[in-house]
Amino acid sequence: MADSHAKPKIAISACLMGAEVRYNGGHKESRLCSRTLTDYFEFVPVCPEVAIGLGIPREPIRLVGDPDHPQAVGTVHPDANVTLPLAEYGEKMAGELGDICGYIFMQQSPSCGLHRVKVYHVNGAPVNGGGRGIYAQAFCERHPDLPVEEDGRLNDPVLRENFLTRVFAYSAWQQLRQEGLSRRGLFDFHSRYKYLLMAHNPVQYKTLGNLLGNMGKTDPEVIGPRYFSELMVALKKCATRRTHSNVLQHISGYLKQALSPEDKQEVQHVIGQYRHGIVPLVVPLTLLKHHFRQHPDPYIAQQVYLQPHPENLSLRNAI
Repeated sequence: MADSHAKPKIAISACLMGAEVRYNGGHKESRLCSRTLTDYFEFVPVCPEVAIGLGIPREPIRLVGDPDHPQAVGTVHPDANVTLPLAEYGEKMAGELGDICGYIFMQQSPSCGLHRVKVYHVNGAPVNGGGRGIYAQAFCERHPDLPVEEDGRLNDPVLRENFLTRVFAYSAWQQLRQEGLSRRGLFDFHSRYKYLLMAHNPVQYKTLGNLLGNMGKTDPEVIGPRYFSELMVALKKCATRRTHSNVLQHISGYLKQALSPEDKQEVQHVIGQYRHGIVPLVVPLTLLKHHFRQHPDPYIAQQVYLQPHPENLSLRNAI
């Protein structure tokens, strides 16, 4: 069984960790990754362009042609085509990095970008819409459930919290897989993720419950991966103030018998303040946790929603 205290592994474009591997010999260090997140994750830096033998510094490459199936070619020497080596390296690394729980890519990179990477016509004019980096495309096709994000988007507090929530969920699933999937294990896992799922995607919460409820004699090893794929899709949808407020109301219901009318009123007031954007999510959560410390409830105590990532990351202070 895996060491539950080991830091989850995240692969990352090497330039984001400060490695001077870019075409111009520079880097794009992300302080969020290289300074803050290193306390919580083990980063595995990868630079596909250097790995396939392109030098530092080097002629930049760009994407040309059909945005769905672009070619990666030199900006000065378009006959230098590195599409196949980048795609093959993506497949190779997808096989080698089987134990990662997430991947942070460099945005706008013709090898690593995930969204709207510039694609050009052969005549040099930009194509509308953009594409995805060649290496990133090949890697992600082989790990469709893996949480992936671009560094630039992690500056958005909601996207950052969403991505890291999914990384920790992926890590928890990997541990469950190592222990061996059982009916009991699947039901317990789903039970722990109830309120997190409700916050992200209430409809999918019901669908996933039905999937397990109708498991019958199906082998957990068969239904488990399907369950997890749908869970990761559900968690990709960002929770909103409305859906969070709904979950906070549900959770506060477990304190109904325990709290005085004044305390109940205060809980409702703070949830309302959060819902209207006056305070961040950490405020009602801190108040609820305070009450649950005094009036413990075993079902609520196991809910991932209350602490989907380490408290010191302060991810819910900004949403």
